[in-house]
Amino acid sequence: MAYVISDDCTACGTCIDECPVEAISEGDIYKIDPETCTDCGACADVCPVEAISAE
Repeated sequence: MAYVISDDCTACGTCIDECPVEAISEGDIYKIDPETCTDCGACADVCPVEAISAE
């Protein structure tokens, strides 16, 4: 099950450096590619606004 980023995302960029498989893409709010995500949770652990959760 891939992680998803909610509309609460502030596009701070903290999660991008934590993703070991580069599944997160930048934008107004960031997005996680469900095909690439390995469900490790590293991004959710570092999100300062808790905008990332398991789908």
